[in-house]
Amino acid sequence: MKVQWPYDLRKGERYSFENGVHTLKVYSNDKPHSKESHTRPRTEVRIAGYDYSSGVWQFEGQGFVPGGTSGVCIMQVFGASGHATTLMLRVYGDNLAVYRSKILPNIHNKWFRLNVIHNVDAGKVMVYIDRSLVYKGLDHGGKSHYFKFGVYAQDDDSHLMESRWKGIKIFKKK
Repeated sequence: MKVQWPYDLRKGERYSFENGVHTLKVYSNDKPHSKESHTRPRTEVRIAGYDYSSGVWQFEGQGFVPGGTSGVCIMQVFGASGHATTLMLRVYGDNLAVYRSKILPNIHNKWFRLNVIHNVDAGKVMVYIDRSLVYKGLDHGGKSHYFKFGVYAQDDDSHLMESRWKGIKIFKKK
């Protein structure tokens, strides 16, 4: 796992891993993750060693988003054709969204089980929360993908954005 955090801070100021829980924070006025980057502030974990270009891949983990966190991507499937990402799960208000399309209300202040399945060959993505299918759609193509989780500021972001994660697993269908 590779952690990205604001370049002018120590990692421990925005990321911790204690008792099996990743805690990731970022503020709307933080710097990007590198001096060369022109992206929004983020503290994310890029799951290294599991890049893929074909087959069926699954991200599994338990997430928690504290109340007040909004305007933030908490999980993404990076890589696409004509886009940076195949999927972004974002929080707006107390709602979980795929990009800006609401898929689930009342996401704050409770642990949830997230499963994201990306069938590259069929060009499809499915999102399950607590074992219930909440989204099924087409991916955005592309030849190289990987998973990320954490907090990545989007539009209408709150001053403080935070998410917590545990039990992260990656699966590949044989």
